[in-house]
Amino acid sequence: MAKKKKSGGAVIIVVLLILIVVAGLIGFKVYTNISNDINGKNQPQEEYTLTVSTKDYEYTIGKKLKDGGIVVSDSLWSNWMASNYKDFKYIPGEYKLTADMSYQAIAEKLKNPDISHEVVKVVIPEGTNCMEIASKLEKAEICSKADFLEACKKADGYEHEFLNDIPDNDLIAYQLEGFLFPATYDFQKNSGAKDIADIMLSAFGDRITDEMKAFCDKNDMTIYELITLSSVVQEEALGNKSAENIASVFMNRLAMPMRLQSDVTVFYARDLRDKYGFSQEVYDAYSTYNCKGLPAGPITNAGEEVINATINYPKTDYVFFFSDLQQEFHFAKDYQEFEELKAKYPWK
Repeated sequence: MAKKKKSGGAVIIVVLLILIVVAGLIGFKVYTNISNDINGKNQPQEEYTLTVSTKDYEYTIGKKLKDGGIVVSDSLWSNWMASNYKDFKYIPGEYKLTADMSYQAIAEKLKNPDISHEVVKVVIPEGTNCMEIASKLEKAEICSKADFLEACKKADGYEHEFLNDIPDNDLIAYQLEGFLFPATYDFQKNSGAKDIADIMLSAFGDRITDEMKAFCDKNDMTIYELITLSSVVQEEALGNKSAENIASVFMNRLAMPMRLQSDVTVFYARDLRDKYGFSQEVYDAYSTYNCKGLPAGPITNAGEEVINATINYPKTDYVFFFSDLQQEFHFAKDYQEFEELKAKYPWK
């Protein structure tokens, strides 16, 4: 009996030794895999483009790296970063990575995106037309000027009800002109042009009021026509007080009917033709010396104050106006009074 007990004990010892060896081997393998992953040794050259957005948290980025095959464990990555790069700031952008990069190499890479989506502040003042906006966006590295202008040509693909008022007219140069709300925006670098335009359109849509709709109903206008009129007022006016009377002049002319004959529409039409390659027909459709009524479309993006000044224009008999050398506006009810005022107040 004693010999059997001794034999059984030996077996147990052998089994325990084997388990210890196996556990050691497994532990060593796990350690090796972790070490290799951290140091980028014996790893595949699998490529992955990591996109970091402003909404990503640290654990989200770790999961993206794991799902992309760059690290074996998102928790291992997060813990390593917490130990080695405390308070690390992830920069929005796109990063081209490979699985054979060490964690340190990945961390250093994440300081300099291949394509930056860094958020930058862009100020779009009232009275900035879409060509000028496009230049600002390109300068701020948001998107290219050409891409933005292309995105502004047609309203197709944008889901905003107010855009339904835009007439089906090939003479409209940029259908989104007038609806790119002037404001201060936080845009990401290297964004899609249509995405940027859509943000600005949404800002405009948020500011459509019942008062604007009531004005359109009362004057048999569409929102598009109101914004077109407001854009001309914006370019002519030097302040809200003058804006109201200028709007009154244009409303009186439209009712007569009488051509608006606004110089600012000529300047816009000239830029369309001479700088951006639009036809003479488009020029004629925007120049209010050539076309009847309103120009084919807005000539800039008016601010809220000018739009409100337009819809609250006073009832007057004015049909002429000009600004003198002191930038003071003068209004007249007929051509004779207009000439008398010009003789009295130097304007050239």
